[in-house]
Amino acid sequence: MIVNEIMTTKVITIEMDDTLGQIQKIFEKHKFHHLLIVDDGELIGIISDRDVLKEISPYVNTISEDSRARQTLKKKAHQIMSRKPITVEPDTLVDDAASIMLKKNISCLPVVSPSGNIDGILSWKDILKCLLML
Repeated sequence: MIVNEIMTTKVITIEMDDTLGQIQKIFEKHKFHHLLIVDDGELIGIISDRDVLKEISPYVNTISEDSRARQTLKKKAHQIMSRKPITVEPDTLVDDAASIMLKKNISCLPVVSPSGNIDGILSWKDILKCLLML
């Protein structure tokens, strides 16, 4: 089986200068765990919901919120994103993609066509769903 058969094709991309406040709202609205960062249509990074949680003050939206806590919402994507994400092509074998994820200790792989277009994203959940269908 190949990645193209099980990947998630609905991918949301963001720009380098989007704020963590904006990113947090996207995660809340769409229930995704990863967002891809593009610059002029080229994939340059990835951010997980865990990355955002680590960076935003725990006092945001609480009675203890102050200006310092609110400032964390103004950080930019490029300040916390993982750069040069590891990618796979749509025709990569699922076994090979799973092996890459385990070796690199990552939870997803952007799926990029040979021409550089973002075709989708493969997460560990996609792989588990695939295994359950076998």
